[in-house]
Amino acid sequence: MNASRPSDAQPLALYVHWPFCVSKCPYCDFNSHVRDVVDQDAWRKALLADLAHEAALLPGRRLGSIFFGGGTPSLMPPATVAAVIEAATTAWAPAGDLEITLEANPSSVEAARFADLAAAGVNRVSLGLQALDDEALKFLGRAHGVDEGLAALATAQRHFGRVSFDLIYARPGQGVAAWQAELARALTFGTEHLSLYQLTIEPGTRFATLAAKGELAIPGEDEAADLWDVTQSLATAAGLPRYEVSNHARPGAESRHNLAYWRYTDYAGIGPGAHGRRGGLATLRHKKPENWLAAVTRNGSGLQEETPLSGTEAAMERLVMGLRLTEGVDLRDIPEGALDMAKVANANFDRYLFHSGNRLAVTDAGMPVLEALLREIVRG
Repeated sequence: MNASRPSDAQPLALYVHWPFCVSKCPYCDFNSHVRDVVDQDAWRKALLADLAHEAALLPGRRLGSIFFGGGTPSLMPPATVAAVIEAATTAWAPAGDLEITLEANPSSVEAARFADLAAAGVNRVSLGLQALDDEALKFLGRAHGVDEGLAALATAQRHFGRVSFDLIYARPGQGVAAWQAELARALTFGTEHLSLYQLTIEPGTRFATLAAKGELAIPGEDEAADLWDVTQSLATAAGLPRYEVSNHARPGAESRHNLAYWRYTDYAGIGPGAHGRRGGLATLRHKKPENWLAAVTRNGSGLQEETPLSGTEAAMERLVMGLRLTEGVDLRDIPEGALDMAKVANANFDRYLFHSGNRLAVTDAGMPVLEALLREIVRG
């Protein structure tokens, strides 16, 4: 094993964070905020300034993907989306067929913008359906119902060449049969990509408060494992095998942008709270929207921190991210001593790890316990 390989030969990924939502979901720990009024002109100018700052530091790169995340970026004016895309593709030459993804809520109001967003250059959309059950959607704090969500999905499929949607399972009281029926229905809609997340209780969320009071309980480890098994089996049978812990796609339809994170290539992050990795530096923008906006006005960018990563730190991040992927990691990219190779070779871990030559990957059995597994085999 040796030091990690440079990623500047790979296409650059651009992440754009839009922090605003109509309401805050009780399970969400993302950097999202509810504001009555947003100065759209000021925000467009600030995003373009933040982008220009990164572009000046990353000259000559090819651009592989743009991802508008949030928050709820489908609330962005299409003109702002178009301006960011134009600025990004002017700063960096696209590397072939540029993937441009936008996350969207499946409401009728936002679906009405899909034609304009497609005209702005978005060619892939990720819809937050989250459930195909009205009571579950209410529990998750979602503003849409099933019928409205499916109508938005149909609209998205008319306007965008590539469509994905999210579902959250392992909800309180959800058994195997119920999830099996829900997922089987989801797989009939013909999308090329699905993100299937087990519900987790994240610190600082309303669900965490309820769980601490004993008012919310999600399925235990054994039940969650059964739900995981059903997920893998149904999705694989439908031609959407898992390529990452929670992401399934038809071969060739994987999210190129997210693969940039997991394969640990450079990405620029702009907008409130956005992270980035460029040239061995970890970058972080101011998180609160007002603080980010003030920083851009004052300094020309929303940058809060720029931290050099040692070769070992970068390789450790590469290891932790790469083992999320079904393809795993190339051990030649990992420094000596980062892994406890005795444990990797131990028969007790055979069920959870696949090790052949320079390739190390986590098996289907290991993925549901990935975090615990990493704690065992990765030396911090």
